[in-house]
Amino acid sequence: MYLGIDIGTSELKALIVDTEGNIVASGHAALSVQRPHPHWAEQDPERWWQACNEVVAGLRQQAPDAWRAVRAIGLSGQMHGAVLLDKQGEVLRPCILWNDTRSAPQCAALSRAHPEMVQISGNLIMPGFTAPKLRWVAEQEPALFRRIDKVLLPKDYLRWRLTGRFVSDPSDAAGTLWLDVATRDWSDTLLAISGLTRDRMPTLVEGSAVSATLQASLASQWGLSSSVIVAGGGGDNAASAVGVGAVQPGDAFISLGTSGVIFVVNDRWQADPQSGVHAFCHALPGRWHQMSVMLSAASGLRWLCNLLSISENQLLAEMADLSEEQRRGAPLFLPYLSGERTPHNDPDASGAFFNLRHETPRALLGYAVLEGVVFGLADGFSVLSHAQQITQCSLTGGGARSTLWAQLIADVLQRTIITHPASASGALGAARLAWLADGGDESRVCLKPPVQARYHPSAARGEWLQQRLQVFRTLYLQQQQARALLP
Repeated sequence: MYLGIDIGTSELKALIVDTEGNIVASGHAALSVQRPHPHWAEQDPERWWQACNEVVAGLRQQAPDAWRAVRAIGLSGQMHGAVLLDKQGEVLRPCILWNDTRSAPQCAALSRAHPEMVQISGNLIMPGFTAPKLRWVAEQEPALFRRIDKVLLPKDYLRWRLTGRFVSDPSDAAGTLWLDVATRDWSDTLLAISGLTRDRMPTLVEGSAVSATLQASLASQWGLSSSVIVAGGGGDNAASAVGVGAVQPGDAFISLGTSGVIFVVNDRWQADPQSGVHAFCHALPGRWHQMSVMLSAASGLRWLCNLLSISENQLLAEMADLSEEQRRGAPLFLPYLSGERTPHNDPDASGAFFNLRHETPRALLGYAVLEGVVFGLADGFSVLSHAQQITQCSLTGGGARSTLWAQLIADVLQRTIITHPASASGALGAARLAWLADGGDESRVCLKPPVQARYHPSAARGEWLQQRLQVFRTLYLQQQQARALLP
């Protein structure tokens, strides 16, 4: 049995798979994001550990025999977060998350002074990445910065609590701007720019390799063997790719979680930083990937539902009753509630509705949000170097539960979209990485999960959606101009 744990932004998920790849138990615990100031997004790492123990207790109760048979644990998690520890292992401040954009000024300063950051990392300097966060801490909290002994990513903080070891993997580390992505190793040059050295960083192992063993005291407390190993694991999207079997060059998937991601597997490092495309390591050895990232996807729908005091399921049901004629006249929505990455690299971009009327029902607002997110994905898709070679994509994340959203993606991208059972997630990928670390064969472990549904593109719907996409793009450019006029 293999346990996969995934620290998301809105929840921590975990599941157990058997040696046939079947999921025998699963659970989750809710997480919340704190936003004490504009552009800030933080979480308390202690809450991750509490959530982990809550989910573990549920799994033990749900499947006691399977739990006792767990041989290895895999970890996955939201990328880029800065967890700062002192020499006693105490957390110095709340974790600054991937969707926190406070470090935009630091990004601009680093870009001017250190072009080698882009050359070595292969990625633009964006507020979401870890390095500019540390520059912000050095400038705004200098006394705290001087106390930093270790910088960890979210999943690796959890690993430290599990094993007492400071270890990461190349797929997660690639999102820090401190990794030489081509060689899959820390860059001393990049670390020095941030006032750091290797001894402040975790050691690196591949995602499918053994990183450590479970601490004996914790193993006893959890009712597990002290020989349980912990795999290197992966960043959330790389782990999700393993979960959907996107492990060979040309494989692709789209994730509709809090953020929106298009992920394409490569057999070599292919950087294209000026397009805003991320070029990172995969969680498996000898593979890399390109990725377009938009910062608000399913979180945009969640925001609207909270604003309207309606459940997502109810709003989706109301959207399903809309006619095609109503959808063609829907408002347009710019989904940039947290700024944007690919392709704009614009931390100041903001959300907006256009063409509202007295008679606009809330269902059309919901449809506009879904459509706006898909248009944002289309912008990212347009700058991926392998986009024309992609004929179909798997769709994962919470948004994949919406048939309307899946069909919209197919129609806008003019590609076949495939959905899988809800279990195809970062937690499943983490469990598979644990299985590989325990000696599993990749060809058997990393199978593509069963197909739940296929959504084929409609050329007719695609034509009028392309017209709306062009207006969407114009609105973004006009918003840029209008923002420049604000005091």
